[in-house]
Amino acid sequence: MAKSSTSAAPASAAILAGSGEHYAIVVDGGRQYRVSEGQEFEIDFRHLAPGSELVFERVLAISKGGKLTLGKPVVKGATVKAAVIGPVQGDKIYVQKFARRKNYRRRTGHRSLATKIRIASIAG
Repeated sequence: MAKSSTSAAPASAAILAGSGEHYAIVVDGGRQYRVSEGQEFEIDFRHLAPGSELVFERVLAISKGGKLTLGKPVVKGATVKAAVIGPVQGDKIYVQKFARRKNYRRRTGHRSLATKIRIASIAG
């Protein structure tokens, strides 16, 4: 079988290199988020007024124009600013308790709160 002269880069390299877009990887609440400007997403609930500003200072990586900057462990001087949209409720989660042969059945549920934010700027 003849070997092809062109070889494609591994998929993981393509993901890391990106397509020239501007994004950052930040840490919040023990989780890592890949964010870009204008993106909206939910983080753990915080008592913040809608319209207030939230600053992420733990930035692990920044990609700008295809150039990836990795921190050791964080990128020095890098910040990601976000605007708070407001609190939102998550999906209903049901918890069921059951003991066989004891006529014991309990069903409760809850909806966790989260804070919705929009990424305003990535600096660094």
